[in-house]
Amino acid sequence: MRKKTFAAAALLAAATLTLSACGSGDSNSPVAVVSEEAGSDKAATVLDKPFEKPDLVLTDTNGKSYDLRKETQGHPTLLYFGYTNCPDICPLTMNNIAVAKKQLSKAEQDELRVVFVTTDPDRDTPKALGKWLKGIDTQVVGLTGDFATIQAGARTLGISIEPPHKEKGKIVSTHGTQVIAFSPKTDGGYVLYGEDATVDDYTTDLPKLIKGENP
Repeated sequence: MRKKTFAAAALLAAATLTLSACGSGDSNSPVAVVSEEAGSDKAATVLDKPFEKPDLVLTDTNGKSYDLRKETQGHPTLLYFGYTNCPDICPLTMNNIAVAKKQLSKAEQDELRVVFVTTDPDRDTPKALGKWLKGIDTQVVGLTGDFATIQAGARTLGISIEPPHKEKGKIVSTHGTQVIAFSPKTDGGYVLYGEDATVDDYTTDLPKLIKGENP
């Protein structure tokens, strides 16, 4: 487990959180690290100033309106932006979380909210999202909607998303690969995980995140 300390304001100003075109093999984009604990091996990045939860109202896999703030208020929440046609990072991240979540008690699983917001809304319809998430974890909330709205919401967390584009004959979505954990106590996004976070990392940290504690 690797622990780093970020200054949230600096992250937003720099806007250089990791971008990855899923399947492109490009993992050299920079991360704006303000300060890092030497010799620490935690995957969790604890923000010194938590992010405010995005004011997003999108459409869930049942075709119904979903107000992110309202529906997740007071619940420990993991938020991730990705897309269903991603061949590597997105399914790996979501499966890692799903496997770790199964180690929790039923009460803890019911309390936790895991939200997947598509970065490719033209292809990720409610039906497509539902089918994809069914194979990962039926409790995960899948959201789609207007791309500009999704992009703006991600930007408030310092996560950059670019419009889907063709690359080597395939449509890819270039997006930040961070998972943001929101506290049930404050609803603030206070912990960040990168794409290298493992099942063991989430298994160890989820019981603490559910209580709003630092991992």
